[in-house]
Amino acid sequence: MKRGISSNTRHELIEALSERYRQGSRSEKGKILDELVKLTKSHRKHAVRLMNQGRPSKSISVRPSRRIYDEAVREALVAIWEAADRICGKRLRVAVPDHVESLERHGHLKLNSDLRKKLLAVSASTIDRILTPMRDKAHGRSKRRRKSQMKVRGQIPVQTFADWEEPEPGYFETDFVVHNGGLSAGSCVHSLVLTDICSGWTECVALVAREQNLVIEGLEAIQSQLPIPLLGIDTDNDGAFINESLIRYCENHQVKFTRSRAYLKNDQAWI
Repeated sequence: MKRGISSNTRHELIEALSERYRQGSRSEKGKILDELVKLTKSHRKHAVRLMNQGRPSKSISVRPSRRIYDEAVREALVAIWEAADRICGKRLRVAVPDHVESLERHGHLKLNSDLRKKLLAVSASTIDRILTPMRDKAHGRSKRRRKSQMKVRGQIPVQTFADWEEPEPGYFETDFVVHNGGLSAGSCVHSLVLTDICSGWTECVALVAREQNLVIEGLEAIQSQLPIPLLGIDTDNDGAFINESLIRYCENHQVKFTRSRAYLKNDQAWI
């Protein structure tokens, strides 16, 4: 239950009434307890203990936080993170000693003994915490961007596996194939693949990255190779597909643009 008065006022009230309570008669003590219980919403037995102690319950002191890793540590970690190709905190924690030595040897870092000691002692979780703002900035993450993506996604109709029935040739399911040999580190080539739902005809084109402008260039290249007109594309929810650029392209070229449901791969069962 919410208290009727603030904590500081309650403490002051207890200190002021405790002396009167101890010196008062039985009836006076009863009146003081009645008033205290009414004001503080305390249990009567607890109010008796407070009056007998003559002071409020011991408050918990909050020790101010002690910042161990300062701006110098953050800047050094950012430099090491960039040199290590922006790997995660767990991998970076293991790589820090080698990168510190290498960056110092080539003159990219100048560390005093205290700063070097802190860098070698920092944990993986602390590395992730320190680098979170930089990662968000590097990936363009923000609440505004997430709202914008939701707005764009809402403009594209959802097409499930049960909605196709028997489409005419020209409606293609579209996806990426990543050529990285099973390794997620570094950059790699992507294939933009289109499969016609009616005939199974498949076309693909290589892209150097998953990027919306490259997707449009890839679609234009594939259109020139198709034996049938491109009537529609159905994609997953990858950001390289779900964007204003591809929506405008499809509208200008009279291509129907649909998407699958998130995390339901059966909606793209033909590709």
